[in-house]
Amino acid sequence: MQKDVLLNTMKENAESVQSVVSHIKNMEEAFCYVSDLTRRQGGSTVTAPGLNIDERIALQEICGKQGIRFLSAPLRNHLREIHTSLTFADWGIAETGTLVLDSTSEDLRIATMLAESHVAILPAIRIQPDAASLESGLTALQKIFPRYMAFITGPSRTADIERILTIGVHGPRELHILIMEENES
Repeated sequence: MQKDVLLNTMKENAESVQSVVSHIKNMEEAFCYVSDLTRRQGGSTVTAPGLNIDERIALQEICGKQGIRFLSAPLRNHLREIHTSLTFADWGIAETGTLVLDSTSEDLRIATMLAESHVAILPAIRIQPDAASLESGLTALQKIFPRYMAFITGPSRTADIERILTIGVHGPRELHILIMEENES
């Protein structure tokens, strides 16, 4: 599948399940997006498991300018405080608009399940046409040691409560996917 078709399919299918999809060029744009989103929503905290030290410092500086506090690991100490989480997706499945994350880390699981808003960076090069295309990558990961893989399609939703669709009961109310087209390593 051509790159443009794959990107458009991912975007359309993610948006059809109420995800917000944007394109970014670098990490600084992602950090500004997270900080601005948190401020607009009236939040006061951000976390981002998986950042290296330089990225974490850069995010802390951007958030600090807007009065937003960065929550450091272990996130178990901040379970009720997380407003916005920033993570990296390992893959995207264009056919369903799904993100795939290696969530073996407890901090990553906490960040993706307990935040009000989840923002995920997805390198464009990591978007696959369908779930079957992930077989070799997932098989290789499972051989390293037991893994916890999360497949995330849109914000948390359930219709268990009086058969009325409710958003955010079992996880984030919003899912934002930032497709990064440059620096895709």
